[in-house]
Amino acid sequence: MTVGLPRRLLTGVVASAVTAVVRGALDAQAPGGQARWTRTNHRGEPISLLEGPAVAAGLLAGGLVGAPSTRGAVALTVATASGAAFGLVDDLGEDTSTRRKGLRGHLGALAHGELTTGGLKVLGIGAGALVAAAAATPLQRPDGTRRSTVGWLADVAASGALVASSANLLNLLDLRPGRALKAATLVAAPLGLSAGGGAGAGAAVLGVVGAAMDQDLAEADMLGDGGANALGATLGTAIVLSAPRPVRLAALGVVVALTVASEKVSFTRVIERTPVLRDIDGWGRRPVDPPAGRSA
Repeated sequence: MTVGLPRRLLTGVVASAVTAVVRGALDAQAPGGQARWTRTNHRGEPISLLEGPAVAAGLLAGGLVGAPSTRGAVALTVATASGAAFGLVDDLGEDTSTRRKGLRGHLGALAHGELTTGGLKVLGIGAGALVAAAAATPLQRPDGTRRSTVGWLADVAASGALVASSANLLNLLDLRPGRALKAATLVAAPLGLSAGGGAGAGAAVLGVVGAAMDQDLAEADMLGDGGANALGATLGTAIVLSAPRPVRLAALGVVVALTVASEKVSFTRVIERTPVLRDIDGWGRRPVDPPAGRSA
């Protein structure tokens, strides 16, 4: 089932409005107080994580409005909620004194019987991704014939891996103002314009990006794990709802390759050394302060 243009526009408006309203409400009364949600950014300045739950709320609302079917609504809700919930657990409960970094660090801790908040996030988002993929993958083909159980399970596994790895990859990009939101826009724009089942979810992503971008670029807010994982999971689910199997597998290959590369290569260094990427990454962002003793 396709989502018409009027409903896509409504989806974007709803997602943007809910993001803005929830962000304002959280600013007025943050659960546990503002200090609980305040971190230090790359400049050593305070920054709020409250953008994350606001973005997740916008994605959930937009996903319901723009879902192509009941199955699609369930898939988007489970994937987005899992990304947001387990991401927030890691945001608010991480033990910084024994901090593990990357999938390797968290999986290594699990292998030694230690469950970190990051490890719990990996397991929780992975489980949610599989449930979402199962909801999004029908047992019947478009011509009405029933698929084999093995084929269905293989599709669910691949789609679940795409949703989970997309959630993780977008979180890896949330290291500089606006970077993760810009990356999400590059994926969501073609999805929102497509005729696939993920068009509504693409429109929802564009709506929340529009509501969150200013504060993110101003370095007042950041997505954090809760917002970035939710955003990535929504995008992964949108691809699952829109794309045929070869495209889903190709997307999974790209996302996994980038994730593996991130264990060895700094995305920030690659971006800084690539003129086009550097220009896109820096658009709208505050300039880097010159070293002390030198003029701008």
